[in-house]
Amino acid sequence: MFLIVAYDVTDDKRRAKIAVQLHNFGQRVQKSVFECYLNKEQLDELKIRLEKIMDFAEDSIRYYYLCKKDEKNIEFIGENIIYKNEDYFMI
Repeated sequence: MFLIVAYDVTDDKRRAKIAVQLHNFGQRVQKSVFECYLNKEQLDELKIRLEKIMDFAEDSIRYYYLCKKDEKNIEFIGENIIYKNEDYFMI
């Protein structure tokens, strides 16, 4: 399945750990957004890993599931930047 994972994590250390785990499962397309192609088992594993890191009172993670039709209709404006770990800046 194809999904978009977006996160809002308040703590720098947790944010970095979340990003590392997502990088293991998908491709960063924006600072806090990843595109992932996962089967059910991989998605379950990703969720387990992220939930161990996040603070449920302060952080949020959203999963947007896209079908093949939706995937073909993704549109972006501007340079198609693929972020790498070294491109991730913590403030």
